[in-house]
Amino acid sequence: MTDTLPPCPECASAYTYQVDALLICPECAHEWGVAAGPEAQVRDSVGNVLSDGDTVTVIKDLKLKGTSSVIKVGTKVRGIRLVDGDHDIDCKVPGVGPIGLKSQFVKKVSG
Repeated sequence: MTDTLPPCPECASAYTYQVDALLICPECAHEWGVAAGPEAQVRDSVGNVLSDGDTVTVIKDLKLKGTSSVIKVGTKVRGIRLVDGDHDIDCKVPGVGPIGLKSQFVKKVSG
């Protein structure tokens, strides 16, 4: 683990641990939420930070479950929306319609 967890705000214990979105102190049993920081950012396949409204391109052919359709490499998707979950991008792909994509399969278009 590369990140260091903050000490307990109640007793200053350095032995805090994380369970889902909570930090817990084993000495005084104090629980508090994890602040959203840089780790909450969504990044594309090459590490660029994505935000709502960005334009991205698909970096590999993606088969659509339940159909014989494929989203081809280089397909440009405009106006993405970031969401929580396994598929962290909601968008409308030209010729396909509304779909959820994983950020690891897209690259941000500069400009």
